[in-house]
Amino acid sequence: MNDRAAAPGGLALVEALVNTLNVETGADALDTTDGRAGFGLAEAEVPAARELREALRAACLAHAGHTLPGHSPTALDDLLSEAPLLVTVRPDGSAALRPAAPHTLASRVAAALAAAAADGTWSRLKACEAEDCHWAYYDRSPAGRSRWCSMAVCGARAKMRTYRARRSAP
Repeated sequence: MNDRAAAPGGLALVEALVNTLNVETGADALDTTDGRAGFGLAEAEVPAARELREALRAACLAHAGHTLPGHSPTALDDLLSEAPLLVTVRPDGSAALRPAAPHTLASRVAAALAAAAADGTWSRLKACEAEDCHWAYYDRSPAGRSRWCSMAVCGARAKMRTYRARRSAP
């Protein structure tokens, strides 16, 4: 669905997780062994990963000014509250956050979000506003106001629907 380059840094993990579900077809990569392996998940961890994924999708939609019925971006607070982070000080004196439990997906996501919040890129990770898509993408537009994962697909569909609605209006 998305013809854009992957999100930068740790946001690529978040983007990939959100995009494990194809909203249009219902296909879920977390249902497959390869899909789970990509995130280091055991089958028993999939329900928690799905909950995290949908909370992240709600936050990405919120970045684009939309809401997902029945989901709140603040649900992410609860899911990440038990994902402790550690401060790492490098030889050059710079510091960074890292997951205290790197084997857990929530800890890796928490570290990625902390880094992205610190450098201002978190709000650029958005979800397509098309109801049959909600694909995560990184908004690289200068104004940071893109609305669709792909102008050629979701954007074109939305503009065509608007055009047809105007043409059929009395």
